[in-house]
Amino acid sequence: MAYQIDRYSNTLLTSVEDGTVDQTTDLKFIGKNYAGYGEIQNENFLFLLENFSGATAPSRPLSGQIWYDTSVSKLKFYDGTKWRTNGGSEASATQPTGLSIGDFWWDTTNDQLYVYNGTIFILVGPQNAGDGVTQMQSLEVLDTNGTQRNIIAGTVNGETVYLVSSAEFDIGASNTIAGFDRVKKGLTLVNTKLIDDGVTNSTNEADKYYYYWGTASNSLKLGGVAASQFIQQASGGANTVFTTAVEFPDAGILIGNSQDLQLFIENGTEGVIQNVTGNNSKIKIKNTNGSGTNTHTMDFTSGGLIPAADNTVTLGSTGFKWANVYASNFTGEASQATALRVGTDFRTASSSASNNTVAVRDATGNIAANLFQGTATQARYADLAENYATDQDYPVGTAMAVGGEAEARSANIGDHCIGVISDKPAYLMNSDAEGQAVGLKGRVPVRVSGPISKGQAVYAWKDGVCSTITTNALVGVALETSTEEGEKLVECVLKV
Repeated sequence: MAYQIDRYSNTLLTSVEDGTVDQTTDLKFIGKNYAGYGEIQNENFLFLLENFSGATAPSRPLSGQIWYDTSVSKLKFYDGTKWRTNGGSEASATQPTGLSIGDFWWDTTNDQLYVYNGTIFILVGPQNAGDGVTQMQSLEVLDTNGTQRNIIAGTVNGETVYLVSSAEFDIGASNTIAGFDRVKKGLTLVNTKLIDDGVTNSTNEADKYYYYWGTASNSLKLGGVAASQFIQQASGGANTVFTTAVEFPDAGILIGNSQDLQLFIENGTEGVIQNVTGNNSKIKIKNTNGSGTNTHTMDFTSGGLIPAADNTVTLGSTGFKWANVYASNFTGEASQATALRVGTDFRTASSSASNNTVAVRDATGNIAANLFQGTATQARYADLAENYATDQDYPVGTAMAVGGEAEARSANIGDHCIGVISDKPAYLMNSDAEGQAVGLKGRVPVRVSGPISKGQAVYAWKDGVCSTITTNALVGVALETSTEEGEKLVECVLKV
């Protein structure tokens, strides 16, 4: 006998014959004695559990059926005619039909939210006026440090006119707002940039000025000038006291009954202080001394700067010196000088062998120079040397022979030794040539390997190092004894 499937309203939906499966709806109805009914029954339970979850709407819906639309992540129900969103708003480019009182509609064309009152749709927001956006909008912006800031933007016909903020910050480059760089705590008008110091300004004359219209109980500035910069009468009607700097135009100020003293700017950038009254007028400089007494120090006259009294006023001090003083002539005594006139040039003193300087003794009493011209009766150092080009830079005491990539190289067994690398020659021949000083005669330190006794001969051995082993490369005679086995410097008389 067939099953009679009734709806909740007691109206017949369908009949299911024995041994069959009815697919009138999105659920399958199983007839009596249908084999394998378990899978179908479990799938029906699953569909109900997930509310027919999918991107495509069920194809055989009944009024009241629920469907989870995965394409928009919304739960919807079938009203007998169409699928409607269960909660939230209907989203479409045109006004939807079949909505109930209190239902919302999101206008995807104009990005506006409406609510249905049973007859018409009423705009919730945002409001638009004209072609451009006109609204107050809550925004999240990033400052220059990447910190998120919450603000309210007032926009009229597509132009943001002001910003409201609870904190001061600079707008980051990733979310700029035209006409704004620094947002102040409170309300900031457009084109009130940091560079203009709180004055609303713009290069576009039409957008140059935005104002507050109405009565203000207080103001920080007037015409862009801080209130503290205006002249205020002192308490009780006393003389005005300036607590900050006072600015005057280039015309300056005039002081005196006859406008004797004048302070002004000349040629746009040149400050001038002048006395214009009387013959041979002067400007006096007076200061308090150590005891607090006001003292006449000096005068500016038509002839120059002169002290108020003879031989009493000091120019500069030990702690505060003038950097440079230029004059054609100085009359008087100087305790120090940085240069000495030599012909038409001036030379400074130096304890080193520096070009175009006056030679002076150093801390040890020595005088340095690259070249002395004249006759010397004695020398501090003891060898005669000459510059030779070498294939590398050799240490002092190295025995040298002719050869290698340059003029000289280190000497070995069988070489004819020409001399030893000198440290401080008493006389250097060929001094302007490039290379190293090679001692030819006299006494010099020599690199020697192994023990040696005073008076013993030394010979070139290997890589410029000498030994007491006899070869044909005689270098010199030792002037001191050493028991060290390794290499060391031994003073010798050269015999090359």
